[in-house]
This record gives sequence, C-alpha cells and structure tokens, in this order.
Amino acid sequence: MFYAEVFMQILVFQHLDVEHPGVFRDFWKKAGHDVHTVHFNRDDIIPPLEDFDLLVVLGGPMDVWETEQNPWLVREMSAIYHWVRNLEKPYFGICLGHQLLAQALGGHVGLMKKPEVGLATIHVTTEGQQDPLFANAPHEMEIFQWHGAEVQTLPEGAVVLAANAACPVQAMRVGPHAWGLQYHVEMTDTTVAEWSAIPEYKASMEKALGAERAATLETTLAPLLPGFNAMAHALNENLFTCMTPHS
Repeated sequence: MFYAEVFMQILVFQHLDVEHPGVFRDFWKKAGHDVHTVHFNRDDIIPPLEDFDLLVVLGGPMDVWETEQNPWLVREMSAIYHWVRNLEKPYFGICLGHQLLAQALGGHVGLMKKPEVGLATIHVTTEGQQDPLFANAPHEMEIFQWHGAEVQTLPEGAVVLAANAACPVQAMRVGPHAWGLQYHVEMTDTTVAEWSAIPEYKASMEKALGAERAATLETTLAPLLPGFNAMAHALNENLFTCMTPHS
C-alpha cells in the first residue's frame, strides 16, 4: 500500500511554542496523519510511546546538558533512548532533536567555537548519498542554520550523512530508522521573526552574523523559502516511504 494512504500516529516533542514543526504540519494535515504534541515548556506528560508510529523532536534554545534548568530533558532523553533502542521505531530530529538523539544514545554534544546562523552549504557524504532519506537529493545543498552546539561524538551505530567545515555532523542516521538533521528545513515566512524574539537566539544570531547582517536575515531568507519548503517536502516523502506502518 502506498504510504500516503496510511494514516500515521505522529508524536512531536516540542520545547518552545514558536519552534514548531512549521511546514511539516501542512504535509501531515494534507496526508491525514494524527499529530500529538508534547510541550516540554508546559511540562506536558509523555504519553505511552507504543501508541505512535513516528517520533519527531524539534529544536529549542536550551542545550542537552542543561538538565538542572530543564529537568524534563532527563525524561525526554530516556524516552528517546527507549523509542530508538528498544521499540526500534522511526525517529526524525531537527537541531536540538538531532543533538538529543546523539546524547541520549551515548554520543556527546558540545559547544561550537562559533555559532552557525544563517545560510550555509553542506555536502552529502558517501553514506548520505546511499541513504533513503536523501534519495534524489543533490550532493551539495544550501541550507539554513541556527545553532551553537554540535554533535562531537557519534553514538554507537551512527553514520554521518552530511557535513561541512563548521560542523562535521550536519546529518546522521543511527541504526536503520533514526535520523537527525542539525540544520532547519521546517521554516515558514514567520520563522526568523519569531525566533529573533527569543533572547538566546537573538544573541547567537548577532554573534555569528553581526548586528547589521542579523537585521537583514529575514529579507535574505524570504526568496529562498520555496526551495527550502521543497527540500522539506522531499525529506517528508522519503521519511514516510522508509516507514513500516504500525499495526
């Protein structure tokens, strides 16, 4: 059966109201998938993981080691470990969700020398060119970044799918079914304005770009949004094609 005819139960881990699934919400709504969101910033309870087919973990201004300030990180990483290692179900992480995948499964995340914010170029590795998530993707891609931490040690069973000089782990797969992207593909036309209102994000943006370039980031990104949305659509199609429907 073609995957689009199968309604999936998607569990989303969200850490900030404005850092939501973005354009992916449109894809999932059109396909008829059910979405349940756990808002950790509201101290939501994690529902039984067995009831879901896909776990999507989004970004946030906190770092994976800030467990004292954000104690829910401990139970979130425990849930991620159980999902990937024990339940062996599909996982898709973006930015912090990428880092949490690495940290929860035994890798290590640390601060970068300099935040990576704005447009950047990444190169798909040999392993990435063979990975179903990047099927039909170009070997070099312009993408959108907003992060100051990075995966510095891969967890067991991980392979690097994309990289650049600033961040050697731009995308990875752990085992056969868990993917993480350091960069953002979910953006909408309100993303930059919403994220710029977050003090931690504004600080990293101005540190990386300088105040003058930071002020023009939204204008710079606007004409590129259709291309980024098309990239997100391709990733979404590939992800669901990879999935085995929950029965």
